[in-house]
This record gives sequence, structure tokens and C-alpha cells, in this order.
Amino acid sequence: MSGTGVVGNWTLLLGLGLSLYGMFAAWLGARRQSSPWAASARTTVLGVFLLVTVGVAILEWALLTDDFSFRYVALNSSRGTPLLYKASALWGALEGSLLLWEWLLAGFSAWVVFLYRTRHPVLLPHVTGVLLGLSTFFLGLMIFFGNPFELLNPIPADGRGLNPLLENPGMAFHPPALYLGYVGFTIPYAFAMAALLTGKLDAEWIVTTRRWTLTAWYFLSLGILFGAWWSYQVLGWGGYWAWDPVENASFLPWLTGTAFLHSVMIQERRGMLKVWNLSLVILTFALTLFGTFLTRSGILSSVHAFAGSPGIGTSFLAFIALVLLISFGLLAMRSDRLKSPAELDSLVSREAAFVLNNVILLAATFSVFFGTIYPLLSEALRGVKASVGAPYFNRVNFPILLLLLLLMGVGPLIAWRRASADNLRRNFLAPALAALGTGLLVPLLGFRNPQVVLILVLSAFVVAAVVLDLVRGVRARRATDGGPLKALRALMARNRRRYGGFIVHLGVVVIFIGIAGSAGYGQQVEQILARGESLHVGRYRVQFEGFSAAEESNHFRVTGAFTLFNDNEQVARLEPAKLFYPRDQQPIAKVAIRSTWRDDFYLILGDFAKDGSNATVKALVNPLVGWIWWGGGIVTLGTLYALLPDRRRKRTPGQARQ
Repeated sequence: MSGTGVVGNWTLLLGLGLSLYGMFAAWLGARRQSSPWAASARTTVLGVFLLVTVGVAILEWALLTDDFSFRYVALNSSRGTPLLYKASALWGALEGSLLLWEWLLAGFSAWVVFLYRTRHPVLLPHVTGVLLGLSTFFLGLMIFFGNPFELLNPIPADGRGLNPLLENPGMAFHPPALYLGYVGFTIPYAFAMAALLTGKLDAEWIVTTRRWTLTAWYFLSLGILFGAWWSYQVLGWGGYWAWDPVENASFLPWLTGTAFLHSVMIQERRGMLKVWNLSLVILTFALTLFGTFLTRSGILSSVHAFAGSPGIGTSFLAFIALVLLISFGLLAMRSDRLKSPAELDSLVSREAAFVLNNVILLAATFSVFFGTIYPLLSEALRGVKASVGAPYFNRVNFPILLLLLLLMGVGPLIAWRRASADNLRRNFLAPALAALGTGLLVPLLGFRNPQVVLILVLSAFVVAAVVLDLVRGVRARRATDGGPLKALRALMARNRRRYGGFIVHLGVVVIFIGIAGSAGYGQQVEQILARGESLHVGRYRVQFEGFSAAEESNHFRVTGAFTLFNDNEQVARLEPAKLFYPRDQQPIAKVAIRSTWRDDFYLILGDFAKDGSNATVKALVNPLVGWIWWGGGIVTLGTLYALLPDRRRKRTPGQARQ
């Protein structure tokens, strides 16, 4: 069995050698404008991808076949681990996650050089060199500090098994989605660096990477939502976001990536914000590396973090510093060529709204970043371990959230260049009235928390703004397209990017409503119940019926049986459980959840009598939590729609776009 481990090691070593050669070939191809050298570098990218693919296949096969001669397999799987979690153990720990990262990077790189092999002859050699440089770093990191193919001798009879918290279906989706988002941002970063290196600083690199950026942003959004769902389903605390350092680390590049997606529209239309956009893409990429550093260095304590090593942490910090130094150094060198002849005509314009949106997103980025690293700064400077909890993040970011909601409604409706008083009246009177009506109505429906009311009011403003824009567009197209449904289809098909963005905004509004409802109106009760007894929380009553026990493949399960009543009508049978794993002294709670559009009933099994006569249970009613996941579905639809090509005459990169 050790032969496959040797092959795995050779895939890393040969991949590193090819990456180094490819960087040199790409540099020569760019410097000499030599097609053979550039072609050789592109071929090298494909070779690295094939080698890393072989490495991934070797490690995955070792996991699926219980080959405990691999140290990674012995520490992260066992004979009793279910098949799904054996497969997903590939990214369940440090070394395997680095291999997955490099595989995705190599795959994206191969796709790029194949897709653009006959286009962008000036940019592509530099893009190839940057991507191979990144592969060099990750391959070197695995070879020297986190080798997934390290072998064991003697070979254990069984493995330790996967972390029990990771034995959840979300494990199959959350990390890959997050990595697709992280790695996806390397493509716009590589093109941005190529633009700086070549001096081709027009909108070509932005237009080329638009769909790459949107796709990366979508997968990062999806990964964050999957992470929230996993936290809600698995950790057994009733919440979905705790401002944990690793949660924050994924949120940071999402904030700057969102700012970048909005600000590039100004550069495409007006040729403005070139320095701003390059800075944003550099920051976004650096923050993906920073998130990887936090997760894998072990420097911060988190339920989401891997056990790290000093070598990996130091290497990541040094690499982040190098990336920032080189990237902003190139930006400074090209600053004289990045000036735009166009200027901001008015503070009351769509350009100004987008700029303000960017400033607010960066303010959120700074507040989250500072709160995340403050414990490290406190310990380094004062020798005192400090913590920054959810109250700080909620207090600082709530006003930012409100401003972002407001701008989501303002941005699409306000005029470019300069908005007149008549434009403001025509575009914002109806949304303002909808917001005012919502503000008067929601207190009558029982929503009296001021923060929740503000979110609902601004959500109504955004929805009304989107509906108003659609109504006007449909009305304008009915003259040529007939009925309203046909006109709506034609309108949306002619500008999928714009209306896909509207759908995404609606999805974000739905998510915000879910957050507001769950944060402001939750109820909970904790009680010891004997068989046949009930507890009441809100309009629900839950009755304890008894216990059952079973020996699973890799754990022992104790399951409680409960009957749930809604206003005395039986609506569900719930079975929360305790899972006992041999490697863990503390049992893992498996919660039971009944979801409706209105709320979730969330039941946690605590302690219980050995004879099964009573159980300690905690019951929570979490309003509108399901809206968060439904909002993610709407964001998915909007992103997919925006990625489709428009049904209209293709424009050159220099032409205006809306």
C-alpha cells in the first residue's frame, strides 16, 4: 500500500517542478513576446492539473478503502465511518484541505489557459505566471509543512475517525463551496496583476473576468450560508452565526468582493475608479489568504478551525505580506496611468450611490477585521488575552446593515451622472410610501422591536423599488412585445445582468428579514420532563414519550421521542438524540427541527436518566429562520440568471453598459 503514498509524494514534487518551470516560461514568453514559450507555460498548467488530480484520486481512494498506511487517513477516518464522510474527509483536516485548494486552483488555471488560448495574447502569459506562482506556494506548503501523503509505520488496525461534528450532510457542501469562492477570486486577481504588469489598464481585464468574479462571489455566499446552516443544524445552540473568527474570515472577502462587483460597473460605464477597483480585487484576494491563514494556522480558537502548525502559519503570513507588497507596489508604479478623465458629476447620482455603497462595505470590512484580530493584538501588545463577542459586532454593523439596505433600493433607480428633482420624485415617491406604510403596519402585527421594524421598513423600500423598475420597463416594452408577461420576459432577457442583480437583491432582502425575525422574537424554555409530561413555549406544546437506543457503525445513539402540538393539534414527531463516539468524552447533540414559513421549533436533548424515566430538554421557537435559507435559493436563481448572456447586440469592452 505504501507505493501509492510514494506516487502521491511524486505528484507534489513533479507539480512543484513544473510550476517553477512554467513561471520561468511564462516570464520569457511575456518578455520576448514569444508564442512558443507562452504555449509551453500553458502546457505546464495542464500538466500541474493532471498531476494534482492524480494526487487527489490517490488520497480519496485511500480514504474510501481504509488504507491506514496514510497518516491522514488514520487520523481522519475509520472503518466505521459512513461512506459519505469517508469521501468528504478529503477536506476534513489541514493537509487534505490544502490538497483540495491546490486542485481547484490548478483546475481553474487549466480552464483559463484553455479558454483564452487564442485571446488576450498580451495578458495571458502574465496571468499564467501569476497562477503558477500561486500553485508553487501551495505545493511547497504541502511538501514542507502539510504533506497529505505522509506514511505510518506500523500501520494501525483502525483509524481515529472524522471529527464527529463534521459527520453531517453539510460537510459535503459547505467546505467545497467556500473553497470554490476563495479560489475563484484568484482569476480576477491574476488578470488584474497582468493588467498592471503590461500597462493594459482599460476595462479589458474587468470584462474578461466579470463572470469569474460573479461565480466566485456566488460560491463564497453559498459557502457562508451552508456554514450558517451547518452551525444551526449541528452545534445544538439554536443559532446560526456567532461572529466566530473563522466565520468572520469568510465574511471579509465577501464584503470586499461585493464592493468590487458594484464598483466595476462605474469603470465599465464611465472609465472611473480604476485604482479603487484594482485595490479591491487585491484586498479580496489577500483576505481569502487571510481566511485560510486563520483556519489553518491554529492561531485562534474556533470550532471551525483546523489544528495548524507554526510553519504553515508563518508561511501564510509571509506570503500574504509578499502578495500585498508586490501588488500595491505595481499599483503605485502604474498610478500615473490610472487617472480617469471622467469625474463624479454630482453627489446625487448612481455613481455616488455606488461609491457610498463601497465605502460602507469597506467600513464593515474594517470593523469585522479589527474585531477578529483584536484578541491577537491584545495578547501581543499587552500580554492579556481578550475576546470580542457578538455584542460588539452587532452594535457596530447594524447601522451599516441599514445603510446597505437603503442603498440597495436607491442605486438601481437614481439617474447616472446627475439626478434631477423630478427624477428623484418620480423614482422614489412610491418606494418611500411603501416604506412608510410598512412602518405603520408592522407594529400592529406585533413587531415592536425598533431594529426589526427598521429592517422591515427598508426591506419594503427595496422591494418597492425593484417592482417599480420592472413595471416601468414592462410598460415601455408592451408597445413592441404585446402582453405583460411577454414584455417582462423580453425586458429581462435583454439585460440579464441587471435583472439578475435585482433578483439577488430580493434574495438578500429575504435573508435580512429572516435574520431580523430570528434575532428579535425568539423564545426558549428549558425543563426536565418525565414520561408523558409536556412543556409549553409560544403556541407550541411538546410531550416526552420515551427513549430508544441503537449501536451505529461508529457511535452509540440515544434518541428521545417527542410529540409536538401546535395549539393542541398534533403536527410532528420529533426525535432529538445524543451521539456517543469512542474518541470523544462529550456526547454530540443531534437536534430535531420542524420548519414552517412562520418559524422553526428547535428541540435539544440534554441530560437524561439512565432508566429513561426523564429527560432535560431545551425548546426554542425561532421565527423566520427558514427565510434565510429560502433567500439563499433566490440569490442562486438571480446569480444563475445574471451569468446568462444578454439577448441583444454584443458590445465592445469600451462601450457603455448598464
